Amino acid sequence: MTDLSAIPNLHVINHPLVQHKLTLMRKKEASTNSFRRLLNELSMLMAYEVTRDMATQEVEIETPLEKMNAQMIDGKKLVLVSILRAGNGILDGMLTVVPGARVGHIGLYRDPKTLQAVEYYFKMPQDMQERDVVVVDPMLATGNSAVAAIDRVKALKPKSIKFMCLLTCPEGVRTLHKAHPDVAIYTAAVDRQLNDHGYILPGLGDAGDRIFGTQ
Repeated sequence: MTDLSAIPNLHVINHPLVQHKLTLMRKKEASTNSFRRLLNELSMLMAYEVTRDMATQEVEIETPLEKMNAQMIDGKKLVLVSILRAGNGILDGMLTVVPGARVGHIGLYRDPKTLQAVEYYFKMPQDMQERDVVVVDPMLATGNSAVAAIDRVKALKPKSIKFMCLLTCPEGVRTLHKAHPDVAIYTAAVDRQLNDHGYILPGLGDAGDRIFGTQ
């Protein structure tokens, strides 16, 4: 069994603001409105870490006083890939930080008997070979949906792929790392374990239900 400390691509974002907002989201009494708002804020904060190594280019601009060369990123080279439906809850916050990013969608549902991912939708921007990808889903639980999504994205040969989630667990990290050891995982917390139904413990429940009020 792989020791999580031996996985160099696992990045736990332990900034106090991230941890504070995650704690508020975990509370069962958090309303749909507050959960959605906190997820938006948390996504913005995590986006700063996920995009920390984004390439920049030097451009000439003019300040009120003089011309200068300054650094800018090309947001259009970034693709945020949402694993439907819960991944959409992360998009708004990330697009606030990188408004020029393109967006792709992968529709997956988890078969309740096998816990395997079943695809029902796939739509990506063009020219993926020129782009860096961040796949987003609030929960990395069994890891099956993340692996299936990254399998599909990798077939388009993007420049790089990262995976971002709010919560994960040792089982999910190991599954994703075993299938895609080159993909960096960014998360706010690694919880204790999965239960028999594939839910993270202690977790925060079903993220999709809490985002969309379908509990």
